[in-house]
Amino acid sequence: MTQHVRDKEPETAVEPGRGRLLEPLCLTLMAGAGVLFVVHPEFYEAGVHLFASRAASLVH
Repeated sequence: MTQHVRDKEPETAVEPGRGRLLEPLCLTLMAGAGVLFVVHPEFYEAGVHLFASRAASLVH
């Protein structure tokens, strides 16, 4: 967020610098999930089954 926009909208709750920590953490988690999907695809199938069964129980 630029300084001009921050001065124009003071009620915006954006902390500068917070994204610098969260972005690498999220990318690391996504990369780990991708590796896990490639190495053990049965985890993906179990997750889909769990999601589908929970959705069906809500509908039923």
